[in-house]
Amino acid sequence: MDPMLDNKRIALFGGSFDPPTSAHREIVAEAAQSFDEVVVVPCGPRPDKLTVNNIPSIHRAVMVDMTFADIPNVTVDLTDLELTVFTRTFELVDRYEQVGEVWLVIGSDLVQGGSEGNSLIQREWVNGKALWAHTGFLVVSRGGYGFSEEDLPPRSEVIHQAKYGASSEIRSAVFNRSTVPDGQVVPRVAGYIERYGLYRGQAPAINVPVSKIEPRIDLIYDRRNDHLADIVSQLEPYCHPDPNVIVTVGGDGTMLHAIRSSWRRRLPFIGINAGHRGFLLNQPDVLDLDAPFSDLTIWHLPLLYVETQQEEDGPWEGAFAFNDAWVEREEGQTAWIEVRVNDEVRIPRLVCDGVLVATAAGSTAYAHAMGAPSLPVGVPALLLIGSNVADPPLWKPVVLPLGATIQFRSLENKKRPIRGYMDGEECRSITAMRIRTSRVASVELAFARDYDVAEKLSLLQFPQSPP
Repeated sequence: MDPMLDNKRIALFGGSFDPPTSAHREIVAEAAQSFDEVVVVPCGPRPDKLTVNNIPSIHRAVMVDMTFADIPNVTVDLTDLELTVFTRTFELVDRYEQVGEVWLVIGSDLVQGGSEGNSLIQREWVNGKALWAHTGFLVVSRGGYGFSEEDLPPRSEVIHQAKYGASSEIRSAVFNRSTVPDGQVVPRVAGYIERYGLYRGQAPAINVPVSKIEPRIDLIYDRRNDHLADIVSQLEPYCHPDPNVIVTVGGDGTMLHAIRSSWRRRLPFIGINAGHRGFLLNQPDVLDLDAPFSDLTIWHLPLLYVETQQEEDGPWEGAFAFNDAWVEREEGQTAWIEVRVNDEVRIPRLVCDGVLVATAAGSTAYAHAMGAPSLPVGVPALLLIGSNVADPPLWKPVVLPLGATIQFRSLENKKRPIRGYMDGEECRSITAMRIRTSRVASVELAFARDYDVAEKLSLLQFPQSPP
């Protein structure tokens, strides 16, 4: 460890957080007062907790961010959810010991019998005895779980939990009564559970009607564009230091930039079209001054998780995109690319200028220019499209299920190098790219209830008369 980090104390708080409760938030807030950093780690699939699969992981990721992200010195690590893995506690300790002195946040029920070597940690955790002897523990004293000081690990501190609320009790209450118990989760999480119908024994909704959003907005627009002044002046009275919605004014590019930079804030996005087609945006009349932001439909849309590999057999590095991701030739030679879908080789050698994967939301952008069909926002599909394909001849764009994983690999990278792009931003020279729907990154996109998707798409699919 770097000697400069010797004094940095990190509290690791792992759990299912299904959903995260107000009691969890209280623990994290108290730990943040005495530790330099608190890292909250929602777990991936666990063989001993099948309930973590009750709802898609993307919803757990949203709720964890909503619960903890505004507490100073707190980081939410979504790695396990994104990669669908369960990282053992000793592996988390190894990972974060590169950053500072690690302490584990645990409930007092886990230390009972510790003085006799009979605690749950010592008996059942992988490498539990070594963790007990050498790792610091922040023990949360829970009601109903008495313990003696003799049971505490050698390096330990105790905090006392005032609130109580088990995730299992919240799930049961919602399932049986379809309501979230008052105060058991933070208000934003309660609203999110209600909005998408979580924990009700059915698939969560993809789009939901919202009668009205009381606008407290964070306004994003191109300040160099003087043509936006009238719309911006109508919105400025609603700007607020604690926003509940992000409003963009401009074109699809403005919205795309806002999503990429701010999706982790977990606020709905409302776009106001001040450009041309604006497929991700509303017309300005959504700002009806008598009832602004009324009669909306909110779509819950996943982002793409895009991994790139710079060197053959090198590590994969992940990032996110909303519209699309692609590879293209970097020099004059055509690219030779192997295309795999769900780890099965579908095209052994695609000879082309490039190849792209797009979401439905991104189908009206670069994918459309390459000849792909345009899909309405929210269609659960991915598009796979080649650019200037020479072989196989006459290969057409492909529609794939939303759960597909697509991989591109350069076949002769020294002679025919490729580079990658995500939402139009170059990510460097690479040898391979792997793309799938993210399990943690999503955006809520709001449209007026009368937003006519079909009419918007007709602007692309049929010739338009000159003005």
